[in-house]
Amino acid sequence: MAHLFIFGLGHSAKRIGRAVEALGWRVTATGRDGDLAFEDEAGVRAALGKASHVLSSVPPGPDNDPVLARYGDALSQEWLGYLSSTGVYGDTGGAWVDESAATGGGRRSARAEADGAWLARGARVFRLPGIYGPGRSAFERLAQGRAHRIVLPGQVFSRVHVDDIASGVIAGFDGDPGAYNLADDLPASQNAVIEEACRLIGRAPPPLQTLEEAGLSPQARAFYGENRRVANGKARRVLGWRPRHADFRDGLRACLRAARSCPSAR
Repeated sequence: MAHLFIFGLGHSAKRIGRAVEALGWRVTATGRDGDLAFEDEAGVRAALGKASHVLSSVPPGPDNDPVLARYGDALSQEWLGYLSSTGVYGDTGGAWVDESAATGGGRRSARAEADGAWLARGARVFRLPGIYGPGRSAFERLAQGRAHRIVLPGQVFSRVHVDDIASGVIAGFDGDPGAYNLADDLPASQNAVIEEACRLIGRAPPPLQTLEEAGLSPQARAFYGENRRVANGKARRVLGWRPRHADFRDGLRACLRAARSCPSAR
C-alpha cells in the first residue's frame, strides 16, 4: 500500500490527506490532529521508514526548515513534496510570474530559503498563493467583520481553492521534481472577491477605505505590499493539473454550497 507521511497536518494538508486516503493510501502525520508529535523522534523516524511518499507543510523557522534540520537524514524516499508560497517571488508590480522567476527578493526570505532547500533535495515544491475554502473564505471574514475593501487601484492577487491544492499534489505524484505554481486562472483584487461574496449572500459590501483607515495589522498591511499575477501553466503542462475552481467566483459558490449542506463548515 502506498503510504504518505505528512509533516504538519494543517488546513491544506488535511484536505490532501483525506483525498489521498480516498485513493486507498495510508496516511500518517505529525501535528495536533495527526498521529505523532513532531518531537517524537523515535516514532517519526519509524513511520518515515515505512512511508513511500513524504510531504511537508511545516513553515520555516527563523533559522532553518525544522523538518530538514531534524529529519533530513531520514528522508530517503524517492518522492518528496513541500508546500511553499508564491510569496517567494516578491512584488512584481502586477506582472505575471512563473517558476522560472528569481526567488528570495520578497518579504518571505526564510520561506524562499526553505523552498530552495527542498528543491535541492529533489522535491516537488508546490508554490501556493492565497488559500481559501469551506470555513476559510470571504464569507467568514464578512461574518466576523474582518472583510475590507481597500483603495489600491491595480492591486491584484492570485488564489487557490484548498481542494485544488489536494488535486495538484496528487497530480505531482507522477510528476518530475521541481517547482509548480498551483493557482487559479483569474488573479483579481481582494475587493472583487469581497464584492462577489456580498452579491452571493445579498449583502451590501463594506465601504472603500485607505490602508490607514482600515487599521490593518502589520501582517495584513504587508499582504497588500505585494502585487502579482501567478501563472499556472507549468502545472497544467507537466502535471496535467487543472483547477476545478478556475476562478474565485466558482470557488466562492462552492464554499457557499458546502456551508449550506454542512453548517459545521461555516
